[in-house]
Amino acid sequence: MKVFKKAITLLSLTILLTSVGFGQSNLKFGYIDSNEILSLMPETDSLQNELQNYANNLDQQMKAMAQEYQEKVTDYQQNVNTMSDLIRQTKEKELTDLQNRIQAFRQSADQDLSTKQADLFNPLIEKVKNAISEVGRENNYTYIFDVGTGSLVFYENGDNILPLVKKKLGIK
Repeated sequence: MKVFKKAITLLSLTILLTSVGFGQSNLKFGYIDSNEILSLMPETDSLQNELQNYANNLDQQMKAMAQEYQEKVTDYQQNVNTMSDLIRQTKEKELTDLQNRIQAFRQSADQDLSTKQADLFNPLIEKVKNAISEVGRENNYTYIFDVGTGSLVFYENGDNILPLVKKKLGIK
């Protein structure tokens, strides 16, 4: 179903661009790989390091919880035969609760890491988008396709505007 929708969208875009092209001869198309420009920006490395440190802290917490769980499981297994029913049930509930806390922490950590990534990188992505828009306006581009995000449908004789955006952002 997704493939069908993409095919219809591509066909519609092709028809639109073809019909617009006959009416205007001054269309100018460009393309850029936004992932490449993001990787070239000096801020990217420090943001990646900050995100990695954040992920490492979450991972350390997860490992500590897993170690605590493993220690409690080992203790339970070693002493289960000497426990009364009440103590055994209490220990089993404790293990189940700890396991549930670990699962909840893992889900929360994944969401938290995604939020942190967005908080860190969205300003940089916005900066790149603005530079691309400015380059497009300054150089009279009608359309600029981003091959980095897979939004490129087709281009023929398009201009790679990466050097112009690098210049706009002061990247060598």
